[in-house]
Amino acid sequence: MRCPTSTRGRAGRGLIAALLCLCAASTAVRAGPLPAPVQQALRAADLPDEALAVVVRPVGRGRARLAWQADRAMQPGSTMKVVTTAVALDRLGPNHRGFTELLSAAPVQGDVLRGDLVLRGGADPELGLPQLWALLSELRWQGVREIAGDIVLDRSLFRPARLDLGVPPFDEWPESRYNVIPDALHLTESLMGFELDSTAADGTVRARLVPPLPGVRIDTSRMTPSTRPCRQWDEDWLTPAEQATDADGTLRLTLRSGFPAGCVRREALQLIDRDQLAERHLRWLWQGLGGTWQGKVRAEPGPAAARVLVRRPSRPWGELLRHLNKTSDNAWTRLLYLQLGVPAMAAEPDRSTAELAAREVLRWFDEQRIATAGLVLDNGSGLSRSERISPHQMAAVLAAARAGRWASELTMSLPVPGVDGTLAERLKGSPAAGRARLKTGTLRNVVALAGYVPDAQGRWWILAAMVNHDQAGRARPVLDALVDWVAQGGAAQGGGPRRSPVGPQGEGP
Repeated sequence: MRCPTSTRGRAGRGLIAALLCLCAASTAVRAGPLPAPVQQALRAADLPDEALAVVVRPVGRGRARLAWQADRAMQPGSTMKVVTTAVALDRLGPNHRGFTELLSAAPVQGDVLRGDLVLRGGADPELGLPQLWALLSELRWQGVREIAGDIVLDRSLFRPARLDLGVPPFDEWPESRYNVIPDALHLTESLMGFELDSTAADGTVRARLVPPLPGVRIDTSRMTPSTRPCRQWDEDWLTPAEQATDADGTLRLTLRSGFPAGCVRREALQLIDRDQLAERHLRWLWQGLGGTWQGKVRAEPGPAAARVLVRRPSRPWGELLRHLNKTSDNAWTRLLYLQLGVPAMAAEPDRSTAELAAREVLRWFDEQRIATAGLVLDNGSGLSRSERISPHQMAAVLAAARAGRWASELTMSLPVPGVDGTLAERLKGSPAAGRARLKTGTLRNVVALAGYVPDAQGRWWILAAMVNHDQAGRARPVLDALVDWVAQGGAAQGGGPRRSPVGPQGEGP
């Protein structure tokens, strides 16, 4: 079996792999017909049948009841997070945790740390200002008041330490939260909080930082009034293009956007370099704790002889998965994906962490006997123009995860239609509402769903469906019609391709 990337690997096959050999079996590129409600929804959306690829199969052993372009490698959007979640649960376990540490190789004399303080990132996705305050407070409780050296930002858990450097923007909004490319020190998600306020009588837009960071000023003198409603404030937003350092060392950020009158918005965006932002956050917090520090921030690995002064473990990923999948958090998924490559870094110093993570995913596919033809891995989040997976492969991942040790952890992390996450406002009138568990995927040319749907008789079905088309945004009703069809028992009534029984027992229950 040929891997689609340059990272290759083979591992032993286990019992689950033998039971799931059906997952890799596939012969027809297109079989059908599509259910009538799905065809009608495609016609209503003015989309061709070829834009859709889908597999519906029972949980456990059994033939696919619907397979349409099932082997076609498709852009999955954020349904790719299902793959990262399933592999990470199997490889790392639900109790895997990130961490953050304060270290130093310098002695403490009286209340002075006579050297550098190292802030080491261990891929804690929740490292915000409250968590950093708690770390620094512990250092103050230990008696340290003055840091005589610099503060070193150690991101060496991943290789390279800064994956964001030199990477072109994914789209026109590189400052947005979903576009953050994380590193091992995911401090405040590299986002700066600020508030825009145009409620003054003269309509002037005022800005303030949240929190009020030292050495940063937002200039709103070039912002213009807009007639849009406040909820559409971002329609006139322009990525800040001007940064300057004033004579007193203050970093001045000039905004040029339009902004609605009588509006107040509090946002968090990626507006300045993360090292500069970290330095200002550290100064603000340390000063607020009564500490002094005259040094600067440096980004490099900490010394090997450094001792741990304070350590904070993150919550286990088994808990964090609920946020990751329900809100479709790209940065968190990238952090989890990269951690798949960390164990092999020491033995293979010339390989990037992302390459090693991709190899581990391919090994997992091989162990489950899931074909890798056409599979393309990038960052594991689906926020990618290159990632590809077929519906058959996605359905096989869902089947393997359902048969695995941590099935409940993956299932509980998926959005529930009509209830929460990215499906809170969809399928509210469907029999799948409040019952199915489905991960969404959305890009400009992609909409997708992948997960588990129960029918009226309580039988559970695996669904993997993707639409790739320039007008894919019109296809959400198509996917909703497909979920309805499964939930109403359409899959149980057949209508899909007939397949030969697999194994001596024939079809599963």
